[in-house]
Amino acid sequence: MISKILRKNTSLAQIIGFVLSNFIGLVIVLGGLQFYLDARSIWEDSDSIINSDYLVVNKKVTSSNMLGQSESGFTEAEIADLERQPWVRKVGRFSANDYRVTARVEQGGRGMSTYMFFESIPDEFVDVPKSQWAYQPGSDEVPIILSKDYLTLYNFGFATSAGLPQLSEGLMGSIPLSLRLTSEDGSRVREMHGRVAGFSNRLNTILVPRSFMEETNLTLGTGSGRAASRLIIDVSSPGDVAINRYLESHDWEVAGDKSASSAAFMLRVVVGIVLGIGTVITILSLFILLLSISLIMERNRKKLHQLLMLGYEAGRVARPYSMLAVGIPAAGLLLSVGAMFGLRSYYLLPIEGLGAHPASVWLSLLVGIGLTLVVIGVNLITIRRRIRSAFR
Repeated sequence: MISKILRKNTSLAQIIGFVLSNFIGLVIVLGGLQFYLDARSIWEDSDSIINSDYLVVNKKVTSSNMLGQSESGFTEAEIADLERQPWVRKVGRFSANDYRVTARVEQGGRGMSTYMFFESIPDEFVDVPKSQWAYQPGSDEVPIILSKDYLTLYNFGFATSAGLPQLSEGLMGSIPLSLRLTSEDGSRVREMHGRVAGFSNRLNTILVPRSFMEETNLTLGTGSGRAASRLIIDVSSPGDVAINRYLESHDWEVAGDKSASSAAFMLRVVVGIVLGIGTVITILSLFILLLSISLIMERNRKKLHQLLMLGYEAGRVARPYSMLAVGIPAAGLLLSVGAMFGLRSYYLLPIEGLGAHPASVWLSLLVGIGLTLVVIGVNLITIRRRIRSAFR
């Protein structure tokens, strides 16, 4: 009877409108967040060795570099200026071997040998387990990271023309690689074994641990320090226009394919805009619901006061409005979760075809539940305050 009296000024159309406004905001937030979680693996998993937020930068090769009239390495002043840029989190330097390297691979009674080179970057930039990337000083085995392009060139170029078997990444990692390190004058020689620890499609080089590079340059190198010819940069937003402007102004270029970093940046921007719009709609629906409940309670202020003066408990009098405050956001959440799963079933197959690995939905569900609980909590607090004011 109390519910009928207090809900007299509440229409079904109003309730449906409240549910829809709450539903629209939540479905935009949950749908956008889940799409980002599902799609980001396309770019983040494109290279398990180097993070997608890392950029490899080098100076452009010009005729003056070829004639020895200008330095192709980075000076300390240039590196210091780069580190001061707002989009730079940290900068690492590439260091190269200061000696000759010969490698030989044998399989099935046949083999090949070639001159090669080594480069190293700070270990913090390499996403490989320490157990696989560790080098013990004085050891005759060194872990190596190869460019996937080199393996592709071998399989579809050299191997087919020379009659050698093609190698998969897993098989290549199990084949022993014999290394011969020789000083420039040939007086010092070191025989070693290389172990392939991984492949990278963003680093077009042959990478070894920094500790190994420092040790071998010290014992086999000429001792002449070389400026870093390339830098690896951890940036806050890889697709930021400010990065391209800075690099162009210094006549530098980014090595490798920049599309993955730019696409990941654009995905974050678009999802951020979508989540912002959804959040604004959710907040507006909260204020509309609060305003409507407040107006209904104001119209029934006299009835509320009379019921409280007759001895009815405040909780019992507030129950009809509390049910609205809880039921409307809960209904909006259930509908938005259902719509999110429907949207996910629509886009999941196409992005899986692009190489995405679907993420768990629990984070999106927790965000939806959290937003709903906030809306319910604010509504209930407002209702309690209105009931107290009606008792006065």
